[in-house]
Amino acid sequence: MTPAQEARLAMRKGEWTGPTKHKVPGYVKCNLVVLSKEHAYDFIVYCQRNPKPCPLIEVTDIGNPEPKMSAPKADLRTDLPKYAIYRNGIREDDRTDIINLWTDDSVAFLIGSGMTFDDALERAGVPMTQTWLYETNIQTIPSGKFFGPMVVTMRLMTPQQSIIACQLTGRFVYTHGAPIHIGDPLSIGIDLQKPIVGPSLADIPKGLMPVFWACGVTPQYSAIACKLDLLIAHAPAHSFVTDLIADQLCIP
Repeated sequence: MTPAQEARLAMRKGEWTGPTKHKVPGYVKCNLVVLSKEHAYDFIVYCQRNPKPCPLIEVTDIGNPEPKMSAPKADLRTDLPKYAIYRNGIREDDRTDIINLWTDDSVAFLIGSGMTFDDALERAGVPMTQTWLYETNIQTIPSGKFFGPMVVTMRLMTPQQSIIACQLTGRFVYTHGAPIHIGDPLSIGIDLQKPIVGPSLADIPKGLMPVFWACGVTPQYSAIACKLDLLIAHAPAHSFVTDLIADQLCIP
């Protein structure tokens, strides 16, 4: 059994309910969105029109929770450590499985996560540190009901580390690729004191610079803005671990 399979089994048994960030290195991690088939086509188009924040790894068959291409025999109803449940755009609760919410009309989307390249960055001498999520003023291209601003992940790095990070993550096109912005947060509408995730910052520490990657939370935000009757997503930092090898799913 591989480390990815062992991790998913522990999640299925309820033994692992914590974050997957910095865990199970070397495997592609994915954000999850589950919608009804009524909204699936528009959401697929939304992801295709916005590949940086929404890099699709897999879309399941209608009513089938198995991601046959990225993790055969896995079950997306049980194999994540924690799920966030949204009704009419409001986060109602978190659960460790969604068996009772999955229906014959459910369609699951796996969207590549930037957590995938954390291990590669560390191997290249860029240590894994605190990350922040922010909403930007960069608007995504809408599709049907789906629209909204791009969400980004911010990491603080030295100038030398930022060069390495740009060169390295540019290879990981299926998990957001290279940064979309480096430098002044205000130029993309970010208030450092108002993160979605992470501690508030008064300013950027001396000697460091902010580097911003498109984030897979973007499609969640779009779906939430639509105020769908039901939206199921992974809880932040509690991603799905696929069987795909990260270093094999990138440009050589």
